[in-house]
Amino acid sequence: MEQQSAIIMWFRRDLRLSDHPALSAAAATGRPVIPLFICDDLTDKLGAAPKWRLGLGIEAFQSALGKAGSRLILRKGIALQVLQDVVAETGASAVYWSRAYDPDAISRDTQLKSALKDQGVEAKSFPGPLLFEPWNVATKTGQPFRVFTPMWRAVQGRAVPQPLAAPTRLTPPVHWPASEDLSSWRLGAAMNRGAQVVKPFVQPGETAALVVLQGFLNRLPDYSRNRDLLASEGTSTLSEYLSLGEISPRRIWHAVQNAALNGVSGSDAYLRQLVWREFAYHLMFHWPHITYQNWKPEWDQFPWQTRTDQPEVLAWTRARTGIPVVDAGLREMYVTGRMHNRARMIVASYLTKHLMTHWKIGMRWFEDCLIDWDIAANAMGWQWVAGSGPDASPFFRVFNPVTQQEKFDPDGEYVRRWIAEGQANPPDTALAYFEAIPRAWGLAPDDGYPQPVVELGDGRRRALAAYERYKNQ
Repeated sequence: MEQQSAIIMWFRRDLRLSDHPALSAAAATGRPVIPLFICDDLTDKLGAAPKWRLGLGIEAFQSALGKAGSRLILRKGIALQVLQDVVAETGASAVYWSRAYDPDAISRDTQLKSALKDQGVEAKSFPGPLLFEPWNVATKTGQPFRVFTPMWRAVQGRAVPQPLAAPTRLTPPVHWPASEDLSSWRLGAAMNRGAQVVKPFVQPGETAALVVLQGFLNRLPDYSRNRDLLASEGTSTLSEYLSLGEISPRRIWHAVQNAALNGVSGSDAYLRQLVWREFAYHLMFHWPHITYQNWKPEWDQFPWQTRTDQPEVLAWTRARTGIPVVDAGLREMYVTGRMHNRARMIVASYLTKHLMTHWKIGMRWFEDCLIDWDIAANAMGWQWVAGSGPDASPFFRVFNPVTQQEKFDPDGEYVRRWIAEGQANPPDTALAYFEAIPRAWGLAPDDGYPQPVVELGDGRRRALAAYERYKNQ
């Protein structure tokens, strides 16, 4: 009976068919496979933009499974209870899933794996959205890496498994269990009118991810030169697909390596960034507190202000700081759901240093606004800029937004693209900001552009003085 009983394939942030170890293993058994997505409390806790983007990803994945002769069952509730219900309804004897590495997911998965096994159900996890499992990467003394460059050197020559092909067939069950309607979950509700503004910039799903990857491979020779230019399409733009597992890092790794073997330059610079993402997960797995508190405990007493209702913080969240490149980065996020990586560093440095505001406030704002939100990358990125994280940029390295703009947006194209105030004929991208934001903010494109909420020189001096006092305590 067990040979013919179904396997529940529990999908989470792995919404693809190819290079999917758990799905390939389930399909290889020849047994019926019941794809399932559960909207549990971890899904409900997502911020507005990532939750909305997840809904689009689920919708695209439903379509992909349908074309493969299968379907995606949707259920809402406590994950263990839902799995137990579907097991009881279908007679399934196994549940497969891809591993997650954040502390909340690990806690959930550990408990439910034990409970399912106690009930005689096979519960099996498979490698998740990484090149290497975090416990398989260590220093020569067997310790986790705390610094990126040694980790990069350690994994550079390592073999990365070749991507798996999508299963040619998923055996359906004799009877499909009931499924809820995706629209009833209202995953996009918190986006309000912003959803229609951001939607034209989003192409969800695995097929779209592979198109984006190919486009990036065509630009790979210019990656090192263009990746920091704010107005240039120099980055991979694959982050949102990685965040939902619509493409695997293994597929990207091998695609870039193959391009290098064919004489395309620029591969090492990009692979280094892919391992930087890996480093974030490595840190989160070994030091879970990085997602909610200072990685370096000595920073717990640093005098960041922590109130979100301060005028300077409100100006930052509304992209009205009076610093054009800072505001442009935030407005790009409101209109597209993404922000150029260089702009993220500028924006984060300005908040944590010029405005002396805790990195947690910025991290949570990004968590609400980014469609490519990634728990590990977001936490490490903010702590790297703030100086409280591992291998971090020192606090006294205060980005000057003016010189950053002069270097990475020398013609002002990026700023003009996103800031309407002061332009006689602002582009649609700049005007879209006013359609995306809440009406309660009361902003219009013919408003005057604000004066800086903090003069850059004053902000820098205040930050450095606070750092000196803190360091000498």
